[in-house]
Amino acid sequence: MTKHTPVTQAIGNEHDYLPAAGRDAMLPFYDLFTRALGVGRVHRALIRQAGLAPGDRVLEIGCGTGNLTIAAKDDQPGAEVVGTDPDPLALVRAERKSKGRSGLRYERAYGQELPFPDGSFDHVLSAFMLHHLYPAVKEATAAEVLRVLRPGGQLHLVDIGGNLTAADGFSARRMLKNPHVAANLGEGIPRLLRTAGFDCEEVDSRVYRHVSRVTYYRATRPA
Repeated sequence: MTKHTPVTQAIGNEHDYLPAAGRDAMLPFYDLFTRALGVGRVHRALIRQAGLAPGDRVLEIGCGTGNLTIAAKDDQPGAEVVGTDPDPLALVRAERKSKGRSGLRYERAYGQELPFPDGSFDHVLSAFMLHHLYPAVKEATAAEVLRVLRPGGQLHLVDIGGNLTAADGFSARRMLKNPHVAANLGEGIPRLLRTAGFDCEEVDSRVYRHVSRVTYYRATRPA
């Protein structure tokens, strides 16, 4: 796994990754916080867009405490689902929450260096992870996702950004001041994914009161 990425400098943290809750001490409150923000609705929408089928191999990058990974498995019990994250404390919580579900596992890994062979997955999921990464790490992560997808496989990604404007509300105005969100605005995400080699389309974009504008993308590895 790659170590000492620019994320360390970006968050001023002792880790070389962004912990799921920003700081280790906040991890016990992470699920409560995301639930209050309505993140579960975003996860369910992303899974519907993915259209998972029995026998699919599904990977989530930046899975944190496993909420989206578990939701994907529960939506399609016949799929094989893997969650990855560099935060070992978050993965302990994810594994605890996933007990009793077969065909679901977790691996500690960075998005820019995934420990899987080429063409291993039919779908890759990513939720609210991309905007935390510095440009070089984003580019490397996009290239890795392309590599581990089979030809015709798809990345289903949701993040803050797209056509985000001050008119989208208070949360949006705060996000517009966040330098990490800036690269997600407009065509930033499609440009990143197309440069990596994907065919990319915007699927949906909507404002969630406490999160700001959330935009969904589907990126396909050309056959």
